[in-house]
Amino acid sequence: MTGAAGNDSWIHLRLPLFLWGLTRIIVLLCAFKVVVVPGPDVTCEVGEIYQGWSEVLRSGTYPLDDATWQYPPAAAFAVLAPALLPFLGYTAAFFSLAFLCDAFVFGLLVRTGRRPGRSMRGAWLWLAAVPLLGPTAYARYDIMVAAVAVAALLAAVRSPRTLGVLAGFGAVLKVWPALLLAGTPKGPVTWRSWRVAAGAGAAVLLWCVVWMPGSLAFLSYQSERGTEVESLGATVFHVARHFGWDGVARMNYGSMEFIGPYVSWVSAGAMGMTVAAFGWLALWRFRARRFVSSTMADAAFVAVLLFTVTSRVISPQYMIWLFGLAAVCLAYRSSRMRRPAHLVLWATAVTQFEFPVWFWHVTESDPLGLAVLFLRNGLLVAAAFSACRTLWRHTVTEAVVVRIPVPADRPERERVLTGSGSSRR
Repeated sequence: MTGAAGNDSWIHLRLPLFLWGLTRIIVLLCAFKVVVVPGPDVTCEVGEIYQGWSEVLRSGTYPLDDATWQYPPAAAFAVLAPALLPFLGYTAAFFSLAFLCDAFVFGLLVRTGRRPGRSMRGAWLWLAAVPLLGPTAYARYDIMVAAVAVAALLAAVRSPRTLGVLAGFGAVLKVWPALLLAGTPKGPVTWRSWRVAAGAGAAVLLWCVVWMPGSLAFLSYQSERGTEVESLGATVFHVARHFGWDGVARMNYGSMEFIGPYVSWVSAGAMGMTVAAFGWLALWRFRARRFVSSTMADAAFVAVLLFTVTSRVISPQYMIWLFGLAAVCLAYRSSRMRRPAHLVLWATAVTQFEFPVWFWHVTESDPLGLAVLFLRNGLLVAAAFSACRTLWRHTVTEAVVVRIPVPADRPERERVLTGSGSSRR
């Protein structure tokens, strides 16, 4: 009996901790360039761009004249955060904070996974996904945002107000955490969490506006973005290049974008698809009839997945958002998002080849670049369709809740019947 318990402890706690530590050492070695990953240097942005922004922010203003500053005002907190470790240089401090955020998320998922009705699958997915993305995971502040989002969703069932506070703060940190509220149960939970989120977001935004001038300058730069070469819409131009399209791929507003005829049309089409995706989410909320423990995480995952796939920009670090939310879904045994979560994990593995390893091939639209880009984006599209279908079927078309009389001395329980939607007794 003791031996069985020890074996269970090894598999469910010690082994994940050992593998997490081993893989994170490798990620840190890559981030510090002890081990060099082929392709462009993904870590240079920390020392060259983030550090430059931090110096401007410390002077008392946002980077008003820098077109690469395209982030909500609370992003300044992440950029200035390395000052919390003054005994390290900026770059080393940033990587260290990213490492700590990674550890925080993994710890939350392990703690959750060991509870009744939960699963360690979420912790395992996070454990695998970060090293699959490579040093990019530690070289962008998105892992800090993911830590806020994961904490918000894991706290949501017990404390809608905590969800609201963290979602509101996250929205001013990088917009997409506002989508965490997409799956809140109808009624008091939605009212409390949405109201608190609006208040928290407004308070943080107001503080940033009062704190320093230029907090909203990012809006003008975002509106002038084009179609990034890694996005789904960009595949049109990758193919069109082989049929005489005379546009080019070049650095624009801090990323590699297509410039040329019809690019504005595709960008507008991507925005239209995003609006349509949000329309589908609104319809889902109206039609949804069952909300279980995993529904908030499942809906947040679907919402962010749709937002990512339809965006005119799909940067490699966006995968952190997706596998972070996928990990939360898998932490609940009631979630049915296993297939789309695994598709996102595979897309994360391909992303490291798309950027940085073979990024030159992607920008040249050669056969290798087209193959890796089509594969990554194809996996994301498949994950989006699978996730939407799963969420709809689980909460709308399959589930019918029937009240069953029980003895007076026991609480009433619910039985979920699957089928076409008609109730059976």
